[in-house]
Amino acid sequence: MKDIYKNSRDAIYRVLTPIIAAMCILPSCDNYLDIVPDNVATIDYLFRDRAGAEQYLTTLYSYQPFIGDPASDPGLMGGDDTWSYIDQVGLRDLGDMACFNLKRSQNINSPLVNWWEGLNQGRSTFRLLRDCNIFLENLDKVGADLKEAEKERWRAEAKFLKAYYHYYALRMYGPIPLVKENLPIDAEIAETRVYRDKFDDCIDYIVQLIDEAVPNLPLVMTNSSELRRITQPIALAIKAEILVTAASPLFNHNPDYEPLKDNRGIYLFESKLSKKEKWERAAIACKNTIDTAKLTQQIELYDFSKSSYYAYYAGLSDTSKLVMTLRTVVTDRWNSEIIWGTRNNCSYWTSPKFLAAQVGISAEPRIAPTMRMVELFYSNNGVPIEEDKYYDYDNRFKAEPAPQNQHLYMITNGIRPIAKINMHREPRFYANLGFDGGYWIGNGRNLDGDATTVSSAAWPLYMLQGEPSGNSAGGIRYSVTGYIIKKLSHSEDMYNGANTDYVRTVSSFPIIRLADLYLLYAEALNESLDNPTPAVYEYVDLIRARAGLEGVVKSWTDYSNNSGKPTTQSGMRDIIRQERMIELAFEGKRFWDIRRWLLSETWLNKPIRGWNTLGAVPDDYYHVTTLSQLKFNKREYLWPISLGESLRNPNLVQNPGR
Repeated sequence: MKDIYKNSRDAIYRVLTPIIAAMCILPSCDNYLDIVPDNVATIDYLFRDRAGAEQYLTTLYSYQPFIGDPASDPGLMGGDDTWSYIDQVGLRDLGDMACFNLKRSQNINSPLVNWWEGLNQGRSTFRLLRDCNIFLENLDKVGADLKEAEKERWRAEAKFLKAYYHYYALRMYGPIPLVKENLPIDAEIAETRVYRDKFDDCIDYIVQLIDEAVPNLPLVMTNSSELRRITQPIALAIKAEILVTAASPLFNHNPDYEPLKDNRGIYLFESKLSKKEKWERAAIACKNTIDTAKLTQQIELYDFSKSSYYAYYAGLSDTSKLVMTLRTVVTDRWNSEIIWGTRNNCSYWTSPKFLAAQVGISAEPRIAPTMRMVELFYSNNGVPIEEDKYYDYDNRFKAEPAPQNQHLYMITNGIRPIAKINMHREPRFYANLGFDGGYWIGNGRNLDGDATTVSSAAWPLYMLQGEPSGNSAGGIRYSVTGYIIKKLSHSEDMYNGANTDYVRTVSSFPIIRLADLYLLYAEALNESLDNPTPAVYEYVDLIRARAGLEGVVKSWTDYSNNSGKPTTQSGMRDIIRQERMIELAFEGKRFWDIRRWLLSETWLNKPIRGWNTLGAVPDDYYHVTTLSQLKFNKREYLWPISLGESLRNPNLVQNPGR
């Protein structure tokens, strides 16, 4: 019997159940890769008119990775930047902890977040690619009610999605089998036992698809109902990210991967381009995207004063308005900085309690930032706290009353001892993190914490054991590390009047935003040069200026004990990397960045730490506690191909170390 793949097109078939019932469903058996189309009669029916084809395109969009979803986005829960009490109390939610457990290890029998076979919070990449091909192969069958210009735009969108789904799997697995076209329905079993393509061939094909798509994509989206549809800036931004990823140490002449070859003797990481040439290619792609973004006259760095709800917060101090800009750049729906985004699913898991009556309410700060992230942000002088000549780094974990009039809008001065590590930090620290003794603007409060109108003054956070924002008696709805991710909780979220429920505001989550693109460009440019140039500093300094900090060179010259750091390629590399980890904190980027930089084995072999949340008084609470000891092996950089899939197709060479 021919090998006909069994996975049906569930999303479309659910809509067309009456039609499917009348069709002949083809037989199926075990698959090697789900790339052969099934149910041809149904496919022909779908492409009879514009409505059916548009439905198919909508389904292709629905296959997008669950970015911003804690259950399914490895970037949110798979790294060292977040932790959760679900590990301590054994709760089985957030996707049965598949993404959370990525920070420990993968396994070959049943890989987590399996985008090869579509298991354990993953989707079947090859089914997605098969369906993209079906659309591209059948679009010309649509009748005259689909105009030629619209047809070419839809074709371009499908090509981009096909490229993006290839890339998403490539980033996990390294070289994958390219699905340029579907195998015929009567393909022999031997034909389905495909090989992994060379990594550089995968990159070239993905880039080719995007380049083919861009001319027929709109520069801007004028129809509000199509805000999540693909535009030229989106396609080019993802192309830039792809080429930066390909140029990064994980994939750019990595000596650990260069020996990898298949049973034909083909080396999968063989490359014709040098390390520098790959970075040069990436830098050009980043700059082209930046220039295209400027042409839209719509994409720019976000400013809270331009938000639709700014008027409600107009009474805030300039300091607090800056913090709100840095906080709401993620959640302010479809703001000017988000090049491509999706819906934010994190508010529910990152919002604290403010009053004792709210302890039993469903929202909870289950996703907690680790002490590693607390230490990562700069001092108020804009340099790492361990480098700042004026920062008391050795005593950073000690608690004392906050100096009067030095943190008027960020800390409840003089009320109780506060950890010194929460003082004298840059604005992004206060935009990203909630902590004991800090203030929280929003959730019905629109003034600074010291406002005389107490009912409108920013919420103070009290996080000792038994206090509303802490580990309350009999409850589990608290931050296990003693910090809360403020950035992912929309300021317009509300507890209702009776404090019995939590009302979330529909908000966005960036897949890629302009600040991300600027930092990708600075990184690629720095790596392509022998020494940093003014252009490298320019795009980092644009991000720093928006964060209220001075430029890189001036900050390091005036405040760092390593003043020459920005003048060398290696020094600037470290600065750019830390700038990315700060600016894009908790946006799912760090997980992928430290992988492509080959730094996971550095960061993920250290303990996960937080405060002692069982402490009911400051002297007990302010002790750094180890919550877990992570262990990372080099083999974890790439996802494994499951043992079952390897047995079904012996041509799929396994990733190193498995």
